[in-house]
Amino acid sequence: MVTMSDVAKAAGVSAMTVSNVINGHPYVSDATRLKVTEAIDRLGYRVNVAARNLRSGSTGVIGLAVPGIGQPYCAELAALVIAEAGRRGYRVAVEETGASREGEVSALARSRLRMYDGLIISTVWLGDADAAVFPADVPVVALGERVRGGAVDHVSMANYEGARDATRHLLARGCRRVAAIGGRTGGEEGAATLRTAGYLAALREAGAEPAEELLVPCDFTTAAGAAAVRALTAAGVAFDGAMCLTDSIALGVLRGLADAGLDVPDDVLVTGFDDIGQAAYSVPSLTTVAPGHTEMVAAAFDMLLARMRAPRGDGEAMAFTGPHRLVVRESTTRRRPR
Repeated sequence: MVTMSDVAKAAGVSAMTVSNVINGHPYVSDATRLKVTEAIDRLGYRVNVAARNLRSGSTGVIGLAVPGIGQPYCAELAALVIAEAGRRGYRVAVEETGASREGEVSALARSRLRMYDGLIISTVWLGDADAAVFPADVPVVALGERVRGGAVDHVSMANYEGARDATRHLLARGCRRVAAIGGRTGGEEGAATLRTAGYLAALREAGAEPAEELLVPCDFTTAAGAAAVRALTAAGVAFDGAMCLTDSIALGVLRGLADAGLDVPDDVLVTGFDDIGQAAYSVPSLTTVAPGHTEMVAAAFDMLLARMRAPRGDGEAMAFTGPHRLVVRESTTRRRPR
C-alpha cells in the first residue's frame, strides 16, 4: 500500500509538506503543491479518510444538501456557502436531494455517519413534525420554511414581508389587477403559502378584494412562469401587475408577456423574489425582493460552529430570518405615463 512517506520521497519533500497539501493548507507554493499532487496521482495514493477523522475528530468538510444544483437559486446558494466555508477554513460537499423526502433523509443519515463536521440542508419536505429525523449529536442547520419550531436550528427568509412589500410596490405604481404567479393558499405552510399570504395582505390593506383568477399556482421554474402567462391570456384574464413568487418564475413571465405582445413595464409591471444574478441582466431588468442571502449563509455557519463547540441539547433551537429589501429595477419603472 502506498504511504504518505512514499509520496514525500517521490515528490522530494517532507511528509509534513504532503500532509499540508492534502489538508489544503494555504502556505504551500504552487510549484510544491503541483509536485505533490503529481506524485499522488502517479503512485495512486489514497487518503484513509476514516482513520484521519477518527484521529482528529474532524473532517474539515461541511455538507450542503439542496433540492437541485441546476436551479439558479440553489446554484447561487452553493457558491455563497463555498465562499463562506473557505473564509472559515472549511470545504463543502454539495449533494442534491431531488426535492424529495427520501433525499433529505438520506443527507441527514450521511451526517450521522460523520462524513461532515456539520450539514446545511435546504428542506422541501421535512418539517417540524420530522424533528426526530434530525441528528441531535451532529450540527445541522435547516434552510427554508418547513422547519420553524424549537427543535432544529434554522434559517429562514422574510417570505410574508417580502411578498407584501413587492405587492405594495406594484399597487403604489398604479396596478389594479395584480396576479400572484406561483401563488397558492392550500397545503402545508412553506415559502409559497407565506408569500401568497403577504400578497393577499397587501391587497386587503389597499382595499382591493383578491380575485381568484389572479392566483395562479405553478412550479418555481422559468418554463412554468411562461406557461402561466399563456394560460391567463388564453383565458382572457386581464392583469396589469405580476407578483412572481420567484425570480425564475418572473423570467418566464417576461418571456410569456413578450410572446403575447405585452410590454414590460408599460403594459404590465413584474416583480420577482430571490434576487438571483440573472435578475439584474434580464430585459427589462427585474425588480425583486433580495432576502439577505449573505447574512443567512453567515448565520448558518455561526450556528454550525456554535454547535460544534456545544452540541444541541434539550434547549431552544437557534433561529435567524434574513433581512429583506426590495430592489427596484426596470420591470416596474414605466417609460411612459398611463
